[in-house]
Amino acid sequence: MSEPQGTEGSTERLPVLEKPDDTGPPPETPAEGEQGPRGRFWSARRVPAGIVALLLLVAAGAFLYDVVAVRAGRSALGWRRDLARQLAERPLDDTWVRVGAGVAAALGLWLLVLALTPGLRRILPMRRGHPDVRAGLHRDAASAVLRDRAVEVAGVQSARVKMRRRKARVRALAHFRELDDVRADLDGVLDDTVRGLGLARPPAVSVRVARPGRKG
Repeated sequence: MSEPQGTEGSTERLPVLEKPDDTGPPPETPAEGEQGPRGRFWSARRVPAGIVALLLLVAAGAFLYDVVAVRAGRSALGWRRDLARQLAERPLDDTWVRVGAGVAAALGLWLLVLALTPGLRRILPMRRGHPDVRAGLHRDAASAVLRDRAVEVAGVQSARVKMRRRKARVRALAHFRELDDVRADLDGVLDDTVRGLGLARPPAVSVRVARPGRKG
């Protein structure tokens, strides 16, 4: 019978791998449910970009055609001669010059606003559980959820919800029970519902309860 090789008279203790306790809660990451930025979704601005591109294409094509025609020995088109004469003769304080400058400045400012603002105001960003995945909830869908939960409260006959990015306004009509009791129940139910939507910035809920008006 052979002896195991190694140092005689010494025994090495092997490392022991401890099995984690499955009964306890799983460890939470420092940014669980809030990974990545929580900003709004950016709009592609396809319609404004298409309009600007089309206008630039038409203007550039017209000027290019006229320049090529002049280089080929033909006379410049009448609209370009008139435009050059008007720009040379009209003073800067002329009414049409001011109007044209104002329109150009307004269009430029509009394009800057479109370029610097995200747009898609009706899409509410949701909490991110993974940095590579983003989700959003349409305001109409969030309003429908709050309205459905509101009418489930005892005493509520109907409800209207106006959802904004920062605030949700709920207007309910109660046909029985005390208004204060109905309002308290609505506050609790709607607060839980807003938290359950999973929004990155849950809006504050404003509740107003009234009696339905008399018919006739």
